[in-house]
Amino acid sequence: MGIQSAMFSGVSGLNTNSQAMTVIGNNLANTNTLGFKGSRTVFSDLLSSSVFGSGGSSQVGRGVGLSTVDNIYSQGTFETTSSDTDVAIEGEGFFVVSELGVETQLYTRAGAFRFDDEGYLVNPEGYVVQGKQFLADGTLDGGDPSDIQVASTGLIEARATTELTFETNLDANADEIGVGVAINPEDNATYNYSASSTVYDSLGEQHLVTAYWQLEETATNTWNMAYTVDGADITAIGDQLTFDGNGLYDADLDGNPDGVADDPLTVAIPVPADGDWDNGAEAGQEIDLVFDCTQFDSDSVVIGQNQDGYGAGELTKVGIGNDGIVIASYSNGEQVNVAQLVLAKFQNTGGLELAGSNLLSATDDVGTIRIGLAGAELGNIFTNSLEQSTVDMGQEFVKMITTQRGFQANSKIISTVDEMLSELINLKR
Repeated sequence: MGIQSAMFSGVSGLNTNSQAMTVIGNNLANTNTLGFKGSRTVFSDLLSSSVFGSGGSSQVGRGVGLSTVDNIYSQGTFETTSSDTDVAIEGEGFFVVSELGVETQLYTRAGAFRFDDEGYLVNPEGYVVQGKQFLADGTLDGGDPSDIQVASTGLIEARATTELTFETNLDANADEIGVGVAINPEDNATYNYSASSTVYDSLGEQHLVTAYWQLEETATNTWNMAYTVDGADITAIGDQLTFDGNGLYDADLDGNPDGVADDPLTVAIPVPADGDWDNGAEAGQEIDLVFDCTQFDSDSVVIGQNQDGYGAGELTKVGIGNDGIVIASYSNGEQVNVAQLVLAKFQNTGGLELAGSNLLSATDDVGTIRIGLAGAELGNIFTNSLEQSTVDMGQEFVKMITTQRGFQANSKIISTVDEMLSELINLKR
C-alpha cells in the first residue's frame, strides 16, 4: 500500500508541475502583450496519512496540489509612441471599457485606444472607453461615466466675439495732441497710436476693429480713445484713460492704481455702430472693449490682444492629454474638451478575473470598486505612452528549469516504484 501511495504522490507532482509549466508558457507567450501582468503558481501539500510504528503515530504526505494561480499586478515600464490616443497608467488604476449598449464594465491596463468610424474611443477589440462628459459650458458633468464619442462630421458653429482686450503700453513721452481735437483716422496728427484686431459675428465672419489713442493732456496723463469697425466712421469713446505718476491706470487719480486690482477700463461698444452687419448675422452685437493699458517711458506697443470669438471650423485632430481629457481640435484653432477618462481601483485586485483580450472582469472578491478621475489615489495618466508586459524573461526561464527538474524527479518516482513492484511480483517465481 505504501509503494502505491508513493506512485500517486509522483503523479500529483507531474500534474502540478505540468500546470506550472502552462503558467510559465503563458507568461512567456505574453512577453510583448500590452499591459499584461505575469502570473505565478502556488503549490501546497496534500492531506497526509497516518502510519503507526514502534515509535508511535507518524504522518506521511500524499503528494502536492496546485493551491492557486496569482496574477501579479506590478507596475510595468512605459514605451513612448507617436499616437495621441495611446495612454498608460502609473499607479493602481485600470481603464474602464464596455461593449456598446451593454452596461457590464470591464477593465484593462492596455491603453492602445483609437476612434472607430462612429467616433467612439475604443480598444482594438471594439470595447468603448468610459469617461465623464464635458457640458456645453466647458464644465465636467457630475453624472456616471458613459461612452466617449467625438462627432467627426459637420462643423463646429461660430461664436460671436463678446470681449476684445488690448493690453497696451502708451508712450509717456508721446506728443500732447490737446483738448478738443477729434480723432481722425486719415490724419496722423490727431492721434498718437492705433492698433487693430479681428472680431467675429454670429456667422463666424471676420471684421476688423481698430482702436485709436490720443494723449489729450500731459500734465494729467489723460488719453482719449476712439474706434472704427471695418473702416467705417470713427466712434469716440466717452471714457478716458488716466495714469498716475508710476504709469498705472488710475481712473479717479486717488493714488490707488485701478489696474493693480485687475480692473482695467472696459467699455461696451455696439458693432457695427448701427447694430446690423447687413450679412444675415445676428443684429445688436455688443463687445466689451477692454483697455488694459500702462503709460511707461517706452514706445507705444500692443503687448497682447485677446478676443473670445471664432469662426466655424471642421474637426482636424483628436488627442488625449496627460490628465486624461479627450481634446478635439478644429480648423479654426479652437480646442474643445469632449470627455475625461475615468479609472477604476479595487479593494482587492486579486479578485479580478481574466476575460481575454487584455480585459479583466470584477468578481465579488474584489470588494469595493472606486471609479473616478486620474490622480494620486487612482493613478496618473500619461499620453503617447503604452505600458509594457511585466513578464521578466530571465525569471521565467529560471522557473522553467526548476519546474522541469521537479517534473523529472516525480517521473523518476513513478519509474522507481514500477521497478519495486516488478521485484515484488518476481518474488513468486
